Amino acid sequence: ITLNEDGLPRLQVSNYYKNVVGAGKSDAKEYVQTKLKSAVWLIRSIQQRQRTLYKTTKSIVKLQRDFFERGIAHLKPMTIKDIAAEIEMHESTVSRVTTTKYVHTPHGIFELKFFFSSGLSTTDGNQVASESIKDKIKHMVASEDRKNPLSDQDIVELLKKENTIIARRTVAKYREMLGIL
Repeated sequence: ITLNEDGLPRLQVSNYYKNVVGAGKSDAKEYVQTKLKSAVWLIRSIQQRQRTLYKTTKSIVKLQRDFFERGIAHLKPMTIKDIAAEIEMHESTVSRVTTTKYVHTPHGIFELKFFFSSGLSTTDGNQVASESIKDKIKHMVASEDRKNPLSDQDIVELLKKENTIIARRTVAKYREMLGIL
């Protein structure tokens, strides 16, 4: 995992201001010290945010290893809560750090939020990610006979043969989300 830090400036406090603290009147000295503390706090906060982003991404890669190695069909259901527990941070922190952040994978570029998806049960009691089901539906429709298209119920039956339990209305909802008639 590498963070793309292109465009991020390297922040540091100028030595000039550090030297100003050592000289001058007490009011000016106090003012500069306050500003220096604020600058140092800002720099540390940005560094902490980068560390949190790295830890979060590392945890996603760890828990979604099958996806990274084998593709979207192997995406597992995972929640923000799972990652928050893994990296010992609050869910809101994980939510903020993954918003509008993207990861380049062997299978394309995905927003980090993509990896947080609900799951559907399989007949053997396992869970499969809803994004994985959407991908299967997309492939089924793409390879269907155009003269005899698959109905939502046909897709339900095909998925049932693959051990996935899904309601017809859920198939209809997924088709709508995917823009598939």
